[in-house]
Amino acid sequence: MDIPPASTPIVCDMTTALDTAQQRLDEYRHLFGRHLVSREKTSQGIRFRLRAEPGVVAWVRDLATREKACCAFFAFDVTVEGETVIWDCAVSDNDTARAILEEYYHLPDTAPQSLDELEKRLATKGLHFIADPADPLRYTVG
Repeated sequence: MDIPPASTPIVCDMTTALDTAQQRLDEYRHLFGRHLVSREKTSQGIRFRLRAEPGVVAWVRDLATREKACCAFFAFDVTVEGETVIWDCAVSDNDTARAILEEYYHLPDTAPQSLDELEKRLATKGLHFIADPADPLRYTVG
């Protein structure tokens, strides 16, 4: 997995995304609700294991590509082992990036929340999404 350097900005930029942040959260809820087998922390980051039912591998690869496009500080690797899709996730060596990765690990539990609820929960942990005044789909995390 090609983990970005620590100097990579901790920015979520969905300006070129075809979906909204709420649609992406709904997609995670659907993916994890139907296909998640387990999750674990690894030496590099986190791992989701999903049932390799028809279309799931392509779906996860597409979702990982879209996440990487908006959050360059993430690294993803998607492989298949038998009947299981393995989705490894890691981030650059940065405290804020690691805090976001920890939240990503909890996404199967938190995805059913609305985007506003999720942002409030993250704020209690010191993670604030600051919209760029010039572009409301570009966020800095701090």
